[in-house]
Amino acid sequence: MLKILNQDYPDCQTQLVEGCKRGERQAQHRLYQQYATAMYNVCRRMTKHDAEAEDILQEAFVDAFRKIDTFKGESTFGAWLKRIVINKTINHLKKNQRMTWVSVDKMDFEDHEPPQTDRDMHYKVKQVHQAIQQLPDGFRSVLSLYLLEGYDHREIAEILEISESTSKSQYNRAKKKLNQILESYER
Repeated sequence: MLKILNQDYPDCQTQLVEGCKRGERQAQHRLYQQYATAMYNVCRRMTKHDAEAEDILQEAFVDAFRKIDTFKGESTFGAWLKRIVINKTINHLKKNQRMTWVSVDKMDFEDHEPPQTDRDMHYKVKQVHQAIQQLPDGFRSVLSLYLLEGYDHREIAEILEISESTSKSQYNRAKKKLNQILESYER
């Protein structure tokens, strides 16, 4: 039986993970409760579809609990789980042929960013969220991983199995497209 379930106790997460390793359902349920909303949001941002996000989330948790013995505590459980969720989501998008990449060779790519104006900073959060959802899957995935999940381009390249330059170009193109969408809201 799980001994300590108080979230204020510093080793609670460690004990929950250890409980999961022993197959304790209550520990699995507690970890699910702690992380489900955040991980759902990761899936939702990348897929744009509630039902798909829910399915991927469930599959990711099943995988995580099945592979819990591989969790060595080198990162937080949340970071480890997020990696599983992102990989599941990307695999889902690839399987359904919804992720497309634009070749760096076929685009006009500048290494510098255009200067921002004060107007750029005044978009409402809801508008930005809606605009992100309108981006093509490849753009949205890179933008979400970079801006919202905090990965760098090297990590994104590894996760998505693309080159680092493709990650950078997708990110820059996503920002440009996002700005176009946001500007259309002003018209």
